[in-house]
Amino acid sequence: MKQDTLRYRLLEAQLELARRGDRAVVLLLTGHAVTHKGQLVNRLNHWLDNRHTEVHALAPSSEEQARPYWWRYWRRVPERGRVGIFIHGWHGDALFARAERRLSPGAFEDRLARIREFEAELAAAGVVLVKLWMDIGRHAQRERLQALQADPALAWQVGPVEWQRHVQHAAIQALGRRLRDATDVPYASWKRLALRAPDEQLPRVGEALLDALEAPSASPRPVVASSLAALPEAPALLHTDPEVARRLDKSRYRERLAAAQARLAINAREAARRRLPVVIVFEGQDAAGKGGSIHRLTAALDARQYRVHRIAAPSDEETLRPWAWRFWRRLPADGRIAIFDRSWYGRVLVERVEALARPDEWQRAFAEIRQFEQQQLEHGGVVIKLFLAISKEEQLRRFEARAATPHKRHKLTDEDWRNRERWDDYRLAIDEMFAATHRHGAEWTLVGCDDKRRARLAVIDTVNAHLEARLQSSR
Repeated sequence: MKQDTLRYRLLEAQLELARRGDRAVVLLLTGHAVTHKGQLVNRLNHWLDNRHTEVHALAPSSEEQARPYWWRYWRRVPERGRVGIFIHGWHGDALFARAERRLSPGAFEDRLARIREFEAELAAAGVVLVKLWMDIGRHAQRERLQALQADPALAWQVGPVEWQRHVQHAAIQALGRRLRDATDVPYASWKRLALRAPDEQLPRVGEALLDALEAPSASPRPVVASSLAALPEAPALLHTDPEVARRLDKSRYRERLAAAQARLAINAREAARRRLPVVIVFEGQDAAGKGGSIHRLTAALDARQYRVHRIAAPSDEETLRPWAWRFWRRLPADGRIAIFDRSWYGRVLVERVEALARPDEWQRAFAEIRQFEQQQLEHGGVVIKLFLAISKEEQLRRFEARAATPHKRHKLTDEDWRNRERWDDYRLAIDEMFAATHRHGAEWTLVGCDDKRRARLAVIDTVNAHLEARLQSSR
């Protein structure tokens, strides 16, 4: 295909993608040093409409290093209708970290498994992946390095890193082969491009991108399921006092609350000092008291240390990306606390029950959630999951009390009454959620909330217990 024709078709296909907005396209270029990757991306960017294109060549910032590894890529997943171009990206990270022995052989294999999971999740959400390996022989690479270094106008392109990559050529070649073998799948296959002049190479890159832009939309792909350790026993209903039938006296409650909050303040400060990221998830039935429990919890924290995320229906910006994107971008930095008032579990609860997600989407989400939480744990985070449970009779009493109280009526909506009518459907979804996502390191705590005072104490006690266990284990 002539370059002028290719350029026109590429631009036309990109503008059609932007108009339809039915998927995103990600182009990844990695491989050996001095294979024209930068020049190719620059020229390709001139062919495309840069209003719908974003280019990423990452050196991890301190902000990114303070969060789980995949945060830096999740936050850059392009929205539907756009093209994202990554130079090296997650493949280059793994490749060069292993070549430089910053990753052990086992850690390299683990990273490849994470790459498969990440790319499968993107593909399932309608992101089309184009992966190009830029190849060059060792002798040709040396000649090119020497030629660049001898040209005053181009010598800036060659430094110690490029010569180091040349010394590592054989290792990179072997590791690249392993990387491609492990991550080559029908929905994210590799193409190898031998070294040529940029004018010869550009049409091949453009044609690969054009194929992705013009291909018909594919049906969602299943996520690669990761192996799971044996699940612990399902959570039991938690109370902090055996006399659960009797409501806790107010004076006794205030005394115990003050003690629990003081203990939490100490634990939170120590977690911040050790730079532990903490995620606290609140799920539960309507009127179970999530807001009140969060208020008592945060009363003990430094406002600079935490942030509460109240999760509702996704915004227009969020619906243009994979569903997990809005949760990845809210993860806390090291030493900070993120509190989620409802969370990613909406995918397997309200979105399931109300048919806002297709069956294949919410069924696939169980594996995606396990992977999401596992990556937080691998980063060193603390994951605390609380489900606030309430009886059907107590829920009705609270609904009626809200309706009769002017300053509380705003808390009661038609949606609350509709959810109540589907009590049994939610109960089934909750039970399956526990069975699929209650696992070591990310266990569920089930808190009985018919007595709000006992429930609030149980919530703070649970958070304290998790923090103390982690602080003790990390000494």
